[in-house]
Amino acid sequence: MAEVVQVWAGAYDCDVLVIGGGIVGLSTAYAITRAAPGTRVTVLEKEPGPARHQTGRNSGVIHSGIYYRPGSLKARYAVRGAAEMVKFCAEYGIAHAVTGKLIVATEREELPRLHALVQRGRENGIPVRELGTSQIAEYEPEVRGLAAIHVGTTGVCDFVGVARELARASGAEIRYGARVVRVDRRADRGVAVLTEAGEVVRGRVLVNCAGLYCDEVARLTGDDPEVRIVPFRGEYYELARPELVRGLVYPVPDPAFPFLGVHLTRGIDGGVHIGPNAVPALAREGYDWGVVRPRELAGTVAWPGSWAIARRHWRYGAGELHRSVSKGAFLEAVRRLLPGAEAADLVRAPAGVRAQAVLRDGTLVDDFLIREGARAVHVLNAPSPAATASLPIGREIGGRALGMLGSL
Repeated sequence: MAEVVQVWAGAYDCDVLVIGGGIVGLSTAYAITRAAPGTRVTVLEKEPGPARHQTGRNSGVIHSGIYYRPGSLKARYAVRGAAEMVKFCAEYGIAHAVTGKLIVATEREELPRLHALVQRGRENGIPVRELGTSQIAEYEPEVRGLAAIHVGTTGVCDFVGVARELARASGAEIRYGARVVRVDRRADRGVAVLTEAGEVVRGRVLVNCAGLYCDEVARLTGDDPEVRIVPFRGEYYELARPELVRGLVYPVPDPAFPFLGVHLTRGIDGGVHIGPNAVPALAREGYDWGVVRPRELAGTVAWPGSWAIARRHWRYGAGELHRSVSKGAFLEAVRRLLPGAEAADLVRAPAGVRAQAVLRDGTLVDDFLIREGARAVHVLNAPSPAATASLPIGREIGGRALGMLGSL
């Protein structure tokens, strides 16, 4: 990579170079400049603006942290992050609301899992109210179930607005349209990055928050991520009769998967999103079945973990695929919670893609995953609830980057 090597005689462009302008990358920049004023931070984002992928294509939910294993990064950072996110939105005038949510059991076999969630919520310090069948109507008159729990700390917000404010408040240099194509990492010097436009940016420390491409960026740096990002598309509908749902309604999740199931979310705009399901995407930005990128698909197929997932969870996957191609099947999943929903109520809405890290043996990485290399911090698994937890995650990543700077 002669083009990059030749520039090492010049000065550094920044102290910390962040790849990725989603909410995690921008929160990291914000945390660094808050903790160490005067630290020069540059963020490279390949899109023309911030938060164009996972951050801007989700339900907009501020998660309480009830689902996550006590003591895990997800549990600690989601609980802390939810409170901080509400405070941040209030401070900067970003649209948000603390609505609370219901998690509803519709089948008897779900009741033990619902009770386990109650215990998990209490272990994570989250106030939970248990509801019987008749009490569900106090919150959601159109929802039916055998039992439910109400989690009062759940809310919704404009995560794209949060990302924009983090970019502004950080004081970092944000370069949009800057797709990274090469990285030259020198343990005795730093990191030089070449963009698709031919620009070279040099930093003392690299932070990889590239989301759907984080494993590829790690390999460009020369580090083995030991995971592969396998993209899963989440498909949504909009509810044509939003008056049927007052707030947020979730099914009881299957603990074997990191997906929460088809749920109902009243957003800050008053509309109600329904979804997502979870189907394999044919590209890392495969927002519909027509988007196929052969090189990316080949990389997914070649990863042994992808085949292990298929063998282990084919029944679950078949159901998700059925709901993807059949509106009737999707409606059936919705009617478990909202029996009054009709086919005409479901209007297609934009999909999202989850960047799910998968180990070689097919294990779906369940927690946030942050690893370090020489002069580099790699964020290798940060799907939901990363937006909720972005402020404490940013401090964790930023602290590691500053620690590296301090040791140089």
